[in-house]
Amino acid sequence: MTGERHAFEYAVLRVVPRVDRGETMNAGILLYCRPLKYLGARVFLDAARLRALDPSADVAGIERALHAAADVCGPDAPPGPLGLEDIGRRFRWLTAPRSAVVQPGPVHTGLTRDPDAEAQHLLELLVLPAAPGQQPENPTGDPVSGTDPADSP
Repeated sequence: MTGERHAFEYAVLRVVPRVDRGETMNAGILLYCRPLKYLGARVFLDAARLRALDPSADVAGIERALHAAADVCGPDAPPGPLGLEDIGRRFRWLTAPRSAVVQPGPVHTGLTRDPDAEAQHLLELLVLPAAPGQQPENPTGDPVSGTDPADSP
């Protein structure tokens, strides 16, 4: 996709199966692009990895919580007060700090031409397991730095 690049904000959804231990795993992306009126989410729960952190974790319950957050981002937000809010307020609500099994990480920014493609790119970069033998795309730990998948060689 070509054209003007727009500022966006994103946060990683983290699963903290035992809050007392503080161990986390990434399980989703929330992405908000105000200029393009976009709010989207991608979620993926690696159940085997979750069980390695906590064998007694409620996988089904955690999946429901992740999908509920993703549903709030969709155009057909669930009924209720949050579903009536504009997408900016929904993003702020979803990224507010909380002490729960599913928690948002800090909000980061970047530039993109296509927020939907960016959400998928961030899911692949920060959440999905790497293929065996595959190096991380950006080993410095700075996942966006204003990059755009369309700018890749």
